[in-house]
Amino acid sequence: MKLTVLGCSGSVPGPDSAASSYLVTAEDFHLVLDLGSGALGSLQRHIAVPQIGAIGLSHLHPDHCMDLCGLYVAAKYAPGSPIPRIPVFAPPGAAERMALAYDLPLDPGMEEELDFQPWQEVQQIGPFTVRTAPMVHPVPAYAIRVEHNGKTLVYTGDTGPNEALIELARGADLLLSEAALPDDNPNNPVDLHLSPSDAGEHAKKACVKKLVITHVPPWFDRATQAENARRTYPGPIEIATPHAVFDI
Repeated sequence: MKLTVLGCSGSVPGPDSAASSYLVTAEDFHLVLDLGSGALGSLQRHIAVPQIGAIGLSHLHPDHCMDLCGLYVAAKYAPGSPIPRIPVFAPPGAAERMALAYDLPLDPGMEEELDFQPWQEVQQIGPFTVRTAPMVHPVPAYAIRVEHNGKTLVYTGDTGPNEALIELARGADLLLSEAALPDDNPNNPVDLHLSPSDAGEHAKKACVKKLVITHVPPWFDRATQAENARRTYPGPIEIATPHAVFDI
């Protein structure tokens, strides 16, 4: 299983990165986790649109889903279209939300190009067994566990600290964790995001083998956020950067 970072900028696209998007590949199947602002361009450096096997959306904030608008256009109008409908696993209401984002009638919206399906606790997506758990965020949001051939990747999506994330991440080979808030700020909002120390603490409690810090807003320094995660996690820590590849 291979993880490729398409976009890792938190909350908004940054000067060197699109917003959240990650490509998970095994057995020539390509699963895209989130497709935030600017990520469709990055994705096309690695695969063509018709090669997308499925998409999983952690939640429906624009920095995690808005490039579905561009994907809809490519699937509908690019040479070789129409292509087979791309499955999109997402929180309930995603089809309606994306139709409104592109000012489409709700029927059919984007559903002739994209096959929207609500997340279940467990589903088989291509060669992957994918498990989800609801997270703590202002909108319905999910952490996503991807299992293949005895290896496990867990992606936090966006969330405040919570025990369900620890349970979902238990024993994972790689925890791809957001760290959008600064450490040591008493004014950090609750139930919104993780700080680096939060990310490290969850990784330690879940006994994950590696922590990768992502979703750092452009107004914070990625290296500093990763270094601060060492306060609570003793294992290996890496930083998500655009087009970085992690073998799992």
